[in-house]
Amino acid sequence: MKLFAMLRSLLFTAGYVVATVIWGSLGVLTGWLLPYRARFIYIIVIWTHMVLWWLRITCGIRHEVHGRENLPKDPCVVLVRHESTWETLFLQAQFAPQATVIKRELLRIPFFGWAYSMLRPIAIDRSDARGALRSLIRIGKERLDDGAWVLMFPEGTRMAPGEVGRFQRGGAALANAAGCPVVVIAHDAGRCWPARSWIKSPGVIRVEISPPIESTGRSSGEINDAAEAWLRDAMARLYLQEQEPRAD
Repeated sequence: MKLFAMLRSLLFTAGYVVATVIWGSLGVLTGWLLPYRARFIYIIVIWTHMVLWWLRITCGIRHEVHGRENLPKDPCVVLVRHESTWETLFLQAQFAPQATVIKRELLRIPFFGWAYSMLRPIAIDRSDARGALRSLIRIGKERLDDGAWVLMFPEGTRMAPGEVGRFQRGGAALANAAGCPVVVIAHDAGRCWPARSWIKSPGVIRVEISPPIESTGRSSGEINDAAEAWLRDAMARLYLQEQEPRAD
């Protein structure tokens, strides 16, 4: 079984690399001709749909989403559980357009970084914590005002399945400054696509979306605590369900 999983994962990786090189090159060459919203869909949304389709075909990984009705009509700050590479793909297809908070170094990755730099991400220098927070709030408010969702991974790094890290306060501070709500997204993608592993297992990834956490009348610390508490409860539910029979 492990050999079969390795072969399926190799097949996915081969297709993923080819799609990224080809689509990234097309995006760099032609994406600048399109307005921002159309450019985001052309470069990112179409690409991620292709990759997730290929992941389902080659590795048997599907997903189900609960709580879509909780999403506000207007863009807001979205705090996402970071457990795998999968959610970085899934979220690009769900929130368009979006400004993701990323490390500045990612824009130097050939093809992907070149195309991604055209999509107005919030690239920060993590070595300068105070400067990064000021940039996040300033640029984040601009992106929200322009109608883009702002996505962040508040745990700061990929966590082991079921484990929840302490939230960094950048997302809550931005929501507080912008006067917009926060939505939290939990998932169990690490079960099928573990962090720091290229071997994938078939299954259904569960995604939960929280009700909006309002920022009005709350400090950034209170917003952050409420978001972290919801994620801890949601992750406990998701991984408790792993003990129940399920049809993958």
